[in-house]
Amino acid sequence: MTPAGDAAYVAAVLMLYTDLPDTPLRPSPPDQAMARRLHEQGVPLSLVESALLLASLRRLVRPALPPLPRIRSLAYFQPVIAELQQQTLPGGYLDYLRLKFQQAANAPPNDAQKKTFPDDR
Repeated sequence: MTPAGDAAYVAAVLMLYTDLPDTPLRPSPPDQAMARRLHEQGVPLSLVESALLLASLRRLVRPALPPLPRIRSLAYFQPVIAELQQQTLPGGYLDYLRLKFQQAANAPPNDAQKKTFPDDR
C-alpha cells in the first residue's frame, strides 16, 4: 500500500473507534500505534469494523447488569479482532452488525424498559 493508503486505513480505524459509545473523543498515541499495527498485519478494515461493532453490541445488549466502565483504549477490541480472524464471516455480516448496532444504540436503556406505570383506571 502507499503511504496515503496507510494513513487512510489508520484514520478510518481511529474514526470507527472514536465514533463508538463509551470511547474517548480523541485517540491516544497508543491507539494510533495499534491502528498502524493492524494495518501492518494486513487486518482488513471490514474485519476491524466488524470487531468494533460486535464488541460494542455485546456491551449495549447486556441484561440488567451494572454499567461497564468506559473503554479507554483501542486495545480493548483486540480479543474480538483475534476471535473474528479465526473464523470466516458470513456474507452480509458487517451490514447485519451495523443494523443491529443502530437498533441497540437507539433503544431506550434497559432500566427504562422495565419501568411500569401505575394503573390509573
